[in-house]
This record gives sequence, structure tokens and C-alpha cells, in this order.
Amino acid sequence: MAALETAASLATAGGTLILAIATFASIRSANKSARTAERALLAGLRPVLMSSRLTDPEQKISFQDAKWFHVSGGGAIAEVTDEAIYLVISVRNVGSGMAVLHGWRIEDREPSQIEPSFDPAQFHRLTRDIYVPPNDIGFWQGALRDPSAPEFTAARKAIESRSRIVIELLYGDHEGGQRVVTLFSLLPRGDAGYMAVVARHWNIDRDDPR
Repeated sequence: MAALETAASLATAGGTLILAIATFASIRSANKSARTAERALLAGLRPVLMSSRLTDPEQKISFQDAKWFHVSGGGAIAEVTDEAIYLVISVRNVGSGMAVLHGWRIEDREPSQIEPSFDPAQFHRLTRDIYVPPNDIGFWQGALRDPSAPEFTAARKAIESRSRIVIELLYGDHEGGQRVVTLFSLLPRGDAGYMAVVARHWNIDRDDPR
């Protein structure tokens, strides 16, 4: 009798163990499927900004002080006056999700000398929301209006000497996540305009691909 009871207990324990293993495997598989579905969802919302193509149409951009500019495909604008510096970049969203621009800052260093910055507080906040649809063109615009600020002085010097201008744009998806910093270089052209070139992308809310 004792042997039968022992065998029954072992059979029950074995069945429980098999059930636990099956449950663990099922939960693990479900979690993996959920992570895969989440990655697919985020990929569908993910924006990636690049400079627009040379063949993209010209865009007309206005500033709050009724200042107007025309920026061509692949181009950028940097203009200085005694009171303000106006900056515009024609961009294209090559990602699959809407890009919502959050902020920007201008750098006085070469792109190779710039380290990733993950503090949005270091960026100028845009005075209005700018959206760039997926697989379409849009623009970024910014202005410096304090002539006594060091960045105004540095930007003015770069514009007047026709030097490279380096700008970091902070943006994310329309859900407020997947924030990215894209580093743009504005290279002077012979017609007094600028060519916009992307140097680097840095992810804030997820791992970098490199």
C-alpha cells in the first residue's frame, strides 16, 4: 500500500512539474510575442528625419515677426540681422511614423567633437508644434533673438564668415516617445544659401543601433 501511495505521489508531483514547465513555456512565449508586437507597433510610429532631396519642392516659411524665407529641397537658410538670427532646414521624414519636433540647439563645435546629449532641457523649445508626416517633406525653423547671448555671437560669426553651422534637432513620435536627436550640418553654397547634411542620429528613449 505504501508503495502505491508513493507511486501516486510521484505521479502527481511529476504531473505538477510538467504542468509548471508547460505554463512557464507558455508565459515565456506569450511575453516574447508581446515584446515582438510592441516592437512592431513602435516601429510603425518611429520617425527619422533626414535632409530633404534636392528634387523636393521649395517651401515658404514664415517667422512670428513677419519675416519670410523660401527654402529649396536639400537646403537650409541662415540669416543674421542686428536683432535676430533666422535658421531654417528643409527636412524629409524617412521613418514610418509622424515626427513631432520638440527643440533645437546650435553648436560651435565640429560634428566629430560632439557627444550625445540626452537632456531635453539643454534645447530651445519650439514656440509652436511642427509636424513632419512619414515619407514626406517638412521643415524646421528657429531664431536667436538675444544679441548679447554667447550662442548669438558664435552663430553670427559662423554666418558672416560662411563657415559650417551645426544644429541638433530634438523630436519624437506623436505619442511623445522614441525621442531622437539628429545632428545637421549646414554647409555654405556658392549662392549664399546652405546645403543641409545629416551627420548623426542619437536615440534617447531606446538603445542606439550602433
